[in-house]
Amino acid sequence: MSLLSIKRLTKSFGGLTAVNNVSFDVEPGQIVGLIGPNGAGKTTVFNLITGIYRPDQGEILFDQQAVSRLPTHRTISLGIARTFQTIRLFQNLSVLENVLSGRHCLMKSGVFSSLLHTPRQRREERAALVKVLQYLEFVGLSDQAEQLAKNLSYGNQRLLEIARALATEPRLLILDEPAGGMNEQETSSLVALITRMRENGITILLIEHDMSLVMRVCENIVVLEYGSKIAEGSPEEIKQNRRVIEAYLGTEDEE
Repeated sequence: MSLLSIKRLTKSFGGLTAVNNVSFDVEPGQIVGLIGPNGAGKTTVFNLITGIYRPDQGEILFDQQAVSRLPTHRTISLGIARTFQTIRLFQNLSVLENVLSGRHCLMKSGVFSSLLHTPRQRREERAALVKVLQYLEFVGLSDQAEQLAKNLSYGNQRLLEIARALATEPRLLILDEPAGGMNEQETSSLVALITRMRENGITILLIEHDMSLVMRVCENIVVLEYGSKIAEGSPEEIKQNRRVIEAYLGTEDEE
């Protein structure tokens, strides 16, 4: 049974159809890549899944529940988290505080408890801090917990975004160009991190222009062009698909 099911998804902006009748499934425990040329509609699909946009047609099912009309905070509470193509950290907060902000959606204490610092609220804060330190250790940033986010290297800011998303305890993690701006060593570390997240039971859907990363980590790849799905399959099937080669991957004799 699919964890995420996209059915006939369509979204237009004015006269431009950004996503056109797109369907695909993501099975539990899979790493799925969504690829295509710039402007193919990939990020629009992510924004539809996470409630930033509403589809014109079609539906999105997460664990058999319709989510295409839910606000973003509800999709997060169901177990969907994401990172963004453009880094969106709290630059003047510490690394630790950034990840704690992701934990907020799981906190049960209300305003009254927070104002009075009740025993329950203090226990919850201590438990959240323990979890956050575990996520920082997981992504390799525990030694930089007190650094301001803006002082991290670009690659480490990418990792901080992932740690903040993990703090929401997602079942599905959506990564929008996670290797963007990373060097070769950072990208190799990211590949290992993505693999470890899957081993920890997190299903991953990612957009990425680094085809070596996509081919290494993804079990299934969906290809978009001009908002429409033109192919879907394993990395080997995608590499041999003539339409994908012409639209995106290019041929060996091209300059």
